[in-house]
This record gives sequence, C-alpha cells and structure tokens, in this order.
Amino acid sequence: MVPLVVAAPLLLAALVPAVIWGNSFLRGSFWVLLALTVAAVIVLAMTMMYVTVSLTVRWVELRPLGTPAQVVIARFLRSSTMAMADLQRAVVIERLSPGQRRSIKVVLHTPSETVECEPATSAPLSRADAQALTDWLTEQLGQVQVAVERQTEVKQDFLCPDEWWTRSHTAGLWRVPVGEVDGVAAQRGVEMYRCTPRANAMYSPGTSVTVYDPGRAHDVAEELRAERAAGQAADSTATPGPAEDDATNSR
Repeated sequence: MVPLVVAAPLLLAALVPAVIWGNSFLRGSFWVLLALTVAAVIVLAMTMMYVTVSLTVRWVELRPLGTPAQVVIARFLRSSTMAMADLQRAVVIERLSPGQRRSIKVVLHTPSETVECEPATSAPLSRADAQALTDWLTEQLGQVQVAVERQTEVKQDFLCPDEWWTRSHTAGLWRVPVGEVDGVAAQRGVEMYRCTPRANAMYSPGTSVTVYDPGRAHDVAEELRAERAAGQAADSTATPGPAEDDATNSR
C-alpha cells in the first residue's frame, strides 16, 4: 500500500488538469504515473514475499542424534549450520489462549543471533506436546551442556466484543445456569460488555447481548473447578464408609 499512498496525490494532480483542459500530454502523464504505480506495487509485494519466505525456517536438524555436534537450520533457499558449541540455550514456547492452544515454537539462542523455529499449522510439530518436546530436547542437548527451557505465553488481550465470550459459552465453562452468569461475573470481577452484534445491527438494532472478558472468565472457571473439587473431597472425608457404619451400629 505504500506506493499507492505516495502516488495518490501525484495521480490526482495529473488527472484533474487532464480532465479539465483535455491536454493530451497531461493525459499521457497520468497513464504513465498509473503504470509506474502498478509496477511499484507488484515489485514491493514480490520483494516482501521473497524476504518473508527466505527468512522462514523450514526445519531444524540435530546431527547426529544422540550426540549432536551441530545444528542444521534449513530455510527456503538456503541452509546454515551452527556448531553446538555456539548454542547457549533452547526455549520451547507454548502460546495459549484460554481453553485452547494457539501455537508452539522453539527458539535457539546463540551469542550472535536468535533463531525462531515455528512450525506451520499443518505440521506435525504444531500438535506436539510441549512438555514432551522439552524433554526430548533436554535429552538430546543435555549431553553438550545446552540448557533447555519451557515457557508459556497466555493471550490476555482480546478484541472486544468479537473475541469475548457469550453468556451461554461462559455458563457452560463455569457449569452454572445461564441466569446465574451475571451474578457470578459481578462477584468474581469479570468484566462485561453489552453490545449489538454486527449480524443484528441492520435488521434488529434493538437486539443486544452481553459478552465477558475471556481472560478473567477462564481464571474464574479454574477457581470454580478447584472449589468444587475441594468441596467433593471434604464431603467424601466427612461421609462415613460402610465399615464405619457397621461399627457404629454394632456399638
């Protein structure tokens, strides 16, 4: 879009005089500027695509397995080799959104650069268990004294109201009736927002819904789950078993 933004005033300045005076030279200049703008957009798009693809890591290989001496980083057009002695640490980063995983990536840190290896959505590694991947890397890299860490990044900034949760979804997550959601939200400090959905804005402008902040709502779900588990444990401890009942009856 940069060439279009830059060239728009020039195109407009050439078009207006050409239309008003009908000058063939100005009309020709307008078409030349338009052609140059189109060419600039095409070149810029292809350049950005080339840079993005060329920098993307396709796969990483430890050679040889078991006692790796080097790391091979394969990109689209070239591969590079990193000596294991240059590798300081490897970090497995798992990105989470409340209730689901978004992505996973491995970051290799060296004194001179940081290499981010994030698999495509369809790649098998994108579905790998983060702890299992961390354990495997620890087994492979521990022999060469490379530290392996695991980090978790939880998304907390959600676009309101598009990404906020509806009342029915929140009720299912909290395992409470729909009518009690607002009360629980007010008690637990969950931010609410009342809006008209885009689908109803034109045809049913009076229809509004209440949505809830997913970040805090997910934390409340964990709190309620822990409280219920603690309550069930307390009930099972307080309730006498059959043997205790028999002993009581015999006495």
